[in-house]
Amino acid sequence: MNSTFTTILRILLGLGLLVFGLNKFIGFMPIPEFPEDAGNFMESLKATGYVLPIVGFFEIFIGLLLLIKKWVPFALLLLAPITVNIVLFHLFLDLPEIWGAIVVTVINVILIYKYWKVYRPLFQY
Repeated sequence: MNSTFTTILRILLGLGLLVFGLNKFIGFMPIPEFPEDAGNFMESLKATGYVLPIVGFFEIFIGLLLLIKKWVPFALLLLAPITVNIVLFHLFLDLPEIWGAIVVTVINVILIYKYWKVYRPLFQY
C-alpha cells in the first residue's frame, strides 16, 4: 500500500481535488465553455445555491485527507460517488472533455485496488 507509485497517485489525486474544490469557492480558474445542455445543467446546479459548494467542500476535504495520508480508504470511498457523477456528466453532456473524468476514475480505481484489504470486510456476510 505504501509503494512510490501509490504515493504519487494519491498526491496527484489529492492536489487535483484540492485545486478544483477551491476553485468552486475562489474561482481562480476560468469556467470552461460547455455545450448547451451541459451549460444548462451546470447553471441549474449553481442556481440551487448549495450543490456546488457541497461538492467543493467534499473535494477539498477528500483532497486534504489524501495529501496528509489520513483515512485514505475512507477518502476514496467518499470520492467514489463524486467520480461516478463526473464520468456520467461527461458521458452524457460533454463527451469531448471526458479525458479528465477518465483520469480521476482510473486513479481512484487503482487506489481502491491498492487498499482492497481494508475494504474486504465490507463484502463479507
